[in-house]
Amino acid sequence: MPNWGGGAKCAACEKTVYHAEEIQCNGRSFHKTCFICMACRKGLDSTTVAAHESEIYCKSCYGKKYGPKGYGYGQGAGALSSDPPSENLGVQPQESKAHQPSTKPSSNKFAQKFGGSDRCPRCLKAVYAAEKVMSAGKPWHKTCFRCAICGKSLESTNVTDKDGELYCKGM
Repeated sequence: MPNWGGGAKCAACEKTVYHAEEIQCNGRSFHKTCFICMACRKGLDSTTVAAHESEIYCKSCYGKKYGPKGYGYGQGAGALSSDPPSENLGVQPQESKAHQPSTKPSSNKFAQKFGGSDRCPRCLKAVYAAEKVMSAGKPWHKTCFRCAICGKSLESTNVTDKDGELYCKGM
């Protein structure tokens, strides 16, 4: 019987999926809200999905369920030797020292890639992207972006800076 006016059926909930809300994976259609990992229920997209037959998973859960298993998985390879144990062979043990970085990693690119964050000059706490306002070349919290004298909330059009502090332009 023909399907008059309806869309494809969602592979997860089996309800009609209309074009505006459709995500396709392995020739099957899903609602955006149904396109979730079958194990942990996290939302998926084209970069995070891993399909196995009729099931969809995030890459982490897929690896846990279908990745390699068994003795020694995830450990380094061992080595066997048929040589008898040798004496010192003239090798002198050296005292190991902890690695110390030669420079302090403080650039924004490092912070973005490895999870660090900028610090607000007013409160000295971490400033994350959702709350960041840039002024005078520094990141500020929206709540800290105030005049140092009168405490008035500032905008990019009415702010001036001197000696690392923010002020109203009228001051």
